Amino acid sequence: MSDPTRPPAVGVLDQGPAITFPPGFLWGAATAAYQIEGAATAGGRTPSIWDTFSHTEGRTVGGHTGDVACDHFHRMPDDVRLMAELGLKSYRFSVSWPRVQPGGSGAANAEGLDFYQRLVDELLGHGIEPWLTLYHWDLPQPLEDAGGWPARDTAARFADYAQLVADALGDRVRYWTTLNEPWCSAFLGYGSGAHAPGRTDGADAVRAGHHLMLGHGLAVQALRASRPDAQLGITVNLYPVTPATDAPADADAARRIDALANRFFLDPVLRGSYPADLQADLASVTDFGHVRDGDLEIISTPLDLVGVNYYSRHVVAAPVEGEQPEAYWRAPTCWPGSEDVRFVTRGVPVTDMDWEIDAPGLVETLERVHRDYTDLPLYVTENGSAFVDTVVDGQVDDTDRLAYFDSHLRAAHAAIGAGVPLRGYFAWSLMDNFEWAWGYTKRFGMVYVDYDSQVRIPKSSARWYAEVIRRNGLAAQ
Repeated sequence: MSDPTRPPAVGVLDQGPAITFPPGFLWGAATAAYQIEGAATAGGRTPSIWDTFSHTEGRTVGGHTGDVACDHFHRMPDDVRLMAELGLKSYRFSVSWPRVQPGGSGAANAEGLDFYQRLVDELLGHGIEPWLTLYHWDLPQPLEDAGGWPARDTAARFADYAQLVADALGDRVRYWTTLNEPWCSAFLGYGSGAHAPGRTDGADAVRAGHHLMLGHGLAVQALRASRPDAQLGITVNLYPVTPATDAPADADAARRIDALANRFFLDPVLRGSYPADLQADLASVTDFGHVRDGDLEIISTPLDLVGVNYYSRHVVAAPVEGEQPEAYWRAPTCWPGSEDVRFVTRGVPVTDMDWEIDAPGLVETLERVHRDYTDLPLYVTENGSAFVDTVVDGQVDDTDRLAYFDSHLRAAHAAIGAGVPLRGYFAWSLMDNFEWAWGYTKRFGMVYVDYDSQVRIPKSSARWYAEVIRRNGLAAQ
């Protein structure tokens, strides 16, 4: 239900003509294993870092855990039928590493793989293209105990895990992404501690980021060798970063955050190098001695596609002398070497996450990746918004979320018109779920989930999105 005290969302529905997307545009929705599956101990699954983190007092809102979540593990066939009713052409899901390979090494767990085999078969049976993400943050706890992503060996273990999944599903899954948002895994997991495993060390965060990308490259090589016809990529969360003023100090603050948020991952993966200014910014944190000869060649192994997750823009400023830095997002240790940068709020409409709504930023982001980095096909692999939803007479009228999707899809279409090879869009998320450290207090879904009864209620946005897919575009409003 819309909040009458909230300003209208950016890109409201009465702004814009009818538009049509290119033939074959891939319309989908996305989820992640720990956020929806539940069944935390079923079928041989062992704990991940998110199991440990969420069961540690004070780490998540209300002490919420993913033990049950949306119970998708047991309700999967019904959920796939719901996807088909919405007309989804593709479904982006992640595989739970500790479900498939308990402990993070050794043989595959047949019972765990069976769930994903049944999921893929169910999707294909309903004409829905599976889009598999190998890693959405659920590192097996024994690998964290051995050092986690800051330890180089974790990259090798990830490649072994990728091979196990490819052996089981590679004959039916065409689209693969290795990592989801490695920035979050590295800098929220090991820098600020806001995400699992909850460590707070800037040097560890930088090492984790590198080894995540090394694992990505090794996994791509393994997948390419065994499944040469697969479409392989990575998903990165990207932001346009804007200085608050024209002052040189604010411009430098924007440069530093852009280096950490965007170029830290784009440059090694797509150019085979780390930006020189990034290395200079991090000189007080690390000497990059963890980067070995040949690493960057592995990391930049050629891809078939790039996934972009987009939610908002960063507006930043240098500190003002004599004033306390304000409006840090999460915690300053998310940004090692840039702890004095201020994140500025502009008074524009925000989501329930307090993320500013900025649809034009999606155009900027997609154009930049295409202009500065690659001609590869791009996909928006996540885009969505959290709002406070209320069930009234068995319905959820989420007009704010609907307006958010409308404005961002118009932005996606504008990017295509500007020459960006955008091939698909995945709404985040199919259903309400466990929103990491926020637990069940934030709802991103197009489908409402009553966590007590596990009843699913398609929201207004779900019905609207189904019509978008049917039209392959947006009607005039």
